[in-house]
Parts: sequence; C-alpha cells; structure tokens
Amino acid sequence: YIWALLIVVFISCDEGKYDREIEPPIEVVSGAADFSNYVAVGSSLAAGMSDGALFIASQTNAYPNLLAEKMALAGGGEFTQPYMNDNIGGLLAGGTQIPGLYGPRLYFDGAGLSVLPGTPTTDVTNIMPGPYNNMGVVGAKSFHLLSNGYGNLGNLELGLANPYFVRMASSPNASVLEDALAASPSFFSLWIGGNDVLQYAVTGGDGSDAITPKPVFDGSMAAIVGALASTGAKGVVGNIPNVLHSAFFNAVPYAPLDPTNPEFAAQIPLLNGAYEQLNQAFAYLVGTGQIPAVPDRSVVFSETAASPVVIHDESIPNITAALFQVLVLGGLDQQTAGLLASQYGQSRPATEDDLLLLTSQTVIAEVNEAYYQQLVAGGVPPEFAGQLSVNGLTYPLADQWVLLPSEQDEIMDATIGFNQTIAQLAANSGLALFDAADLFDNIAESGYSSNGYNVTTDLIFGGLFSLDGVHLTARGQAIVANEMMKAIDAAYESNFEAAGVLNDLGDYPAIYSPALQ
Repeated sequence: YIWALLIVVFISCDEGKYDREIEPPIEVVSGAADFSNYVAVGSSLAAGMSDGALFIASQTNAYPNLLAEKMALAGGGEFTQPYMNDNIGGLLAGGTQIPGLYGPRLYFDGAGLSVLPGTPTTDVTNIMPGPYNNMGVVGAKSFHLLSNGYGNLGNLELGLANPYFVRMASSPNASVLEDALAASPSFFSLWIGGNDVLQYAVTGGDGSDAITPKPVFDGSMAAIVGALASTGAKGVVGNIPNVLHSAFFNAVPYAPLDPTNPEFAAQIPLLNGAYEQLNQAFAYLVGTGQIPAVPDRSVVFSETAASPVVIHDESIPNITAALFQVLVLGGLDQQTAGLLASQYGQSRPATEDDLLLLTSQTVIAEVNEAYYQQLVAGGVPPEFAGQLSVNGLTYPLADQWVLLPSEQDEIMDATIGFNQTIAQLAANSGLALFDAADLFDNIAESGYSSNGYNVTTDLIFGGLFSLDGVHLTARGQAIVANEMMKAIDAAYESNFEAAGVLNDLGDYPAIYSPALQ
C-alpha cells in the first residue's frame, strides 16, 4: 500500500511538472519617460557619500547608479560616474590631505567607531573632466549648482570651490547645472536642498553656517528646475526630509552621565557640592521674581539615574549681572563671583527637547582646553581652572554641540517652506515628486520593512543611516531608489514595481567592512 501511494505521489508531481505553465517575466517599460540618457543632479546623497567619505563601493551603491541599472531594463543607456581611486575615501590636493571632512571613511570595530587606517589616493589635482551622468556633488547647496567657478582649482584655497567638483567639472568655469545640461539628459533626477538646512544643523546652529534664505533657495530651485525641464526631459524631483530624524542628532542622549561609571560616580558628591551655592542663587532669583522658574537652571547630578549634561542656552535670559550680585551677597569674592556668573549666566541642564550632536560624544566630560588656557591666562589657579573646564559637567556644553528647541524650530520652518517650493515647481513642470520627507518621517516612526528586513534610523544597526549618522547606507540608498521608481511609475506609467524589479534590500550591506578592497 505504501509503495502504491508513493508511486501515485511521484506520478502526480511529475504530471504537475509538465502541465504547469511557466509565466514569462514581465517586460519593464518606460511609459511616457525616456531613460536612454539618465542624468542625476544633487549633492552628497546622489554622489553616494557614506560613513563620512566618498569611495568606490559607496558610489557603486548610490541611488542614481541603482536607478540606472533598472532603467537599463527599459531602454536606459550607459551611466557614468566620477569614481574615486579607492575604498579608503578622502581627498588629497597635490599629495596633501585636504583638512576638514576629507579623510578616510569610518568603520565599526565591534565596540565603536574608528577612522579607517590608510591614506587617501584620490587627488583633486588629477582632473577627470565630465560631464558625467551622475552630477551629485558632495556638500553642494541649492545655489552652488548655479555657481560658475565652483569647480575651479584656483578657488579652492579661497573657499569658493568644491574639491569634489574640481576633479569632475568639464572646465574650471563650468557650473554643476551647466555640466548636467551638457550631458543632454532624456530623463533626470534632482534631489538637492538638504544641505541648505543640514549644514546649519550639524554645526549646532552656532552661526558658523546658516540656513539658506528662502528667496535665495526659491530663486535657485526655480532656475534649476526650469533649465532641466526646458530641455523636454522628464524627471523626478525629491523634497527635503526632516534632517532631525538623522542618527546624527539622536545617537547621544541628553542625559549621558551614567552613575554606574566609576569615574563619574566618584565625582558626583564633589560636583553637587560645587553647584550648591549656585543652586541657592538660582532659587533666590526665582523666588524674588527676578528670573522665571522655567527653565530650571539648578544642577544636581543623580547617584541612581543618568544625569543630563549642562549646556549653554543662548535663547534664555542672560542673568550674569543679577547672578553676580547674589553670589557676592552670599559671601563669594568679586573675582570668583564674576567668573561663575559669566560662566553660568545662560546655562541649564539639558532636557529631552534638546538634541545633542553625534560629535558631542568626543568632548563630553573632557577638559575644554581653550577655556582652561583662558582661565589660567586670567590668573585663575590651574587646579581651579581645570575643575571649571569639564565640558557638560562644569563648563556648559557649547552651542556647537547642541541643537536647542529654538534652533530645531528654525530648521523645521525652513524645511517646510523649501518643500512647498519644490512641490510647486515639480507640479508646474509636470515632473514626478519623490516625497522623501514623508518617507523618512515614516521610517523614523515605524521603520521600513521589505523582503524580511526592517530598517530604522538607529545608528550602526538601524540600516538606514551610515556610520556618520547623516548619509545613507547602501541599504538606505536602495530604499531611496525603490521609492523613486515608485514615484516614476505613478507619474509616467513605467512599471518598475509591477515588473518586480525593485531592489532587494538583502543585496545591499548596512555596514561596510573595514577590509573592503
């Protein structure tokens, strides 16, 4: 009986094998779009920046290159990029590494982040003139795309040129937009504007970089979109995601001072004792109505729970003069009272509404050497100067390390206004709109699930943001490419999604290996 049953099963399976019709793959079509010559215009996300650097693997996985691979299934042609020389990342100028954010990429060593050992081999003086299909330029703001001389090597030391564009500009006086137009796009993507708010945000709103004024942004975007659309090419335009969702602003908690850390725990009684007189002065000023009770300026470090850092808050009233008077009345000599009043006149403990920058982790609980030297030069005894100079504990964390609620509001107001401009320009020109703002909002709230992977905004293991906390991983780039294809499908009746050719997130790494060759 058993053998008979097995024979029936085998016969049934065999019959099914020959009777079942195999469905042919769905042909990928471009609809009303023409993908024969796709040109991408943008900034670091388009270029493929990842882990704080640009390198061959990150460029290969940049969303424009991933899009071009899929467009090739529907008539797309060659897609050229200004590839770096290595997978180290970073730039040289005449054999010398360019100072600033032009070093090797970051990597995860299993415990934390480190800079990849090695020396960059890509030199901006080795010009590789375009134009290219990928005209993404790291660091570019909207108005930079219109700037002639932005790729002029002679302007580099003057701060008027971009080293990445220097090596790829078709001529020293060409603008990014001119080179994009010279590439004769039949289809284009435009995703620019993030840096117009991001560079203000990553400097903590300290005044070293500014949000682009809206009239400048609006005029620049109108010129860029108008020029690209005037060629008759179809295209997709991306809006600006909320940069505050980036891991760069969410990886360091506002209360990072852990009492289980023996080095910090040993200092808690001393710190609380040092703040006692200041706290009494703050309470007196509140009680007499000289300052508001909110925010609470008093500082007490907990022995049982994580404590917030002390920060400088330029948005609250400066009470230096009043604080000085109270401290003198409390018995302090005028020199010490003046020093403390100046240092704590606009300070308070951080709250959950403050965002500490990723880079702040390198300075919290470290001696602020510049302030220490200033105190010593002013006659403060070195031991006392050292006690007053510990970032976030005794010396209020400077503006460059924190985004205050008022600064966050500035960023959000600008982003909303910029996105209204982008949406209107795209609609007026009949272009597809990639709603990056909505996409990143959703990922921040609930993640992005696809093919068994759930991507979040967490640093290192979330899968969306690379190790620099701002730029995307290869997996994040694949998500962007997929969502752009969906927007293109909706606008031009192409069928990337229906044909089943969207990127499988599992094919793209969330973390690059330090051994990457």
